[in-house]
Amino acid sequence: MREPSQDMTEELRHQLIVAALRARERAYVPYSGYPVGAALLTDTGAVYTGCNIEIASYGATVCGERTAAFKAVSEGERVFRAIAIVTSNGAAPCGICRQVLYEFGPSMTVMLATPDGEITWEGPLSDLLPLGFGPHELAEGQRAGS
Repeated sequence: MREPSQDMTEELRHQLIVAALRARERAYVPYSGYPVGAALLTDTGAVYTGCNIEIASYGATVCGERTAAFKAVSEGERVFRAIAIVTSNGAAPCGICRQVLYEFGPSMTVMLATPDGEITWEGPLSDLLPLGFGPHELAEGQRAGS
C-alpha cells in the first residue's frame, strides 16, 4: 500500500468507507454475486454513493464507481477529490471506471477497501491509469492538429 494521501484525514477515510459499505449493500448482482460500493467525494465536499447494477443483457450493466460519478455529474459536480471503493477482496476499478473518474479527477485519491474496512491500497488515480487521456490531452491534440 502507498503512503496515505496527506489531504485525507482518518475521519474522512472512515466516512467514505462506511458510505461505500452502505452503498454496497444495495448492489444488484444476481449474475456475478460480486457487490461493489463506492463513495465519491467532490471538491465541494459532497459525497455521492453508487453500487453496481447488473442486467441480464450484460452490456447494460453499470459499475458502482460509474454510478457514483454519474450521480455527482448529474447534480452539477465537475471536480472529484477522492473515492472509496469496497469489494469483497479490495480490488481496483475496471478500466472504464478509471477513465470516467479521470475525466473529473485525474489527481484524485483512490482508496480500495474490504468489507471489514481494511484499506488494501490508497494512492492517486494516476497510478491506476498511467498516461491517462482526458480533456487536457484532447484539447492539446486538437491544437496540435490545427
